[in-house]
Amino acid sequence: MRIAIVSDIHGNLTAFEAVLADLRETSPDLVLHGGDLPHGGSSPAEIVDRIRDLGWPGVLGNTDEMLFQPASLKEFASKSPNLQPLWDAIEEMAMVTCEALGEERIAWLRELPRVQIHGPMALVHASPESTWRSPGHTASDAELESVYSPLGQPIAIYGHIHHSFIRSVSGMIVANTGSVSLSYDGDRRAAYLLLDDSKPEIRRVEYDVDREIKAVFACRFPHADWVAKMLASASPQMP
Repeated sequence: MRIAIVSDIHGNLTAFEAVLADLRETSPDLVLHGGDLPHGGSSPAEIVDRIRDLGWPGVLGNTDEMLFQPASLKEFASKSPNLQPLWDAIEEMAMVTCEALGEERIAWLRELPRVQIHGPMALVHASPESTWRSPGHTASDAELESVYSPLGQPIAIYGHIHHSFIRSVSGMIVANTGSVSLSYDGDRRAAYLLLDDSKPEIRRVEYDVDREIKAVFACRFPHADWVAKMLASASPQMP
């Protein structure tokens, strides 16, 4: 069975359409989404509508959660008060994203589960315990095993960190999907993960980054310059 996991779309319709075209080539039997669907790009409502129309099962992401539960952002931000300008920008963007989505789409996000299990694979957005906290791409084998072995599956997949990897850890595979939008690994292409009979592969997909940057500015999104810098550099930036 071939399973694709598409995570961290962040409202980027340009990248999403390129990934959909690649999925038509790879022809998976099942597509799952890894959360963080609307927030952070030019087309939040369009992304939610497309995912719903496609009928992809998926999991709740942290930026999805904060849209209906703002306290989750505040709780996470309280641990890093030195990054307050970052939290303020995210909160301002979330308010605009909520307005674009409307109550019905936000209610749909609220119903997303935190874990999906299909065969030998378990999918979470960040970790089994939190949509906000996860190991980074340089985490030790011991940390990855500690966080993901409680899922009880030989393959554990997550998104959230925008940096793909595939690791073999104590008899299990831990893999990160990378992100469709706002890559942090220096590669501007969209990323998603394909499981082919339990063998994971990271797919990278070219898309018109400059087109999406223009769309972010055109929709008058707050902190568009910050989003544009991250899209252009494929690296995390401060607002």
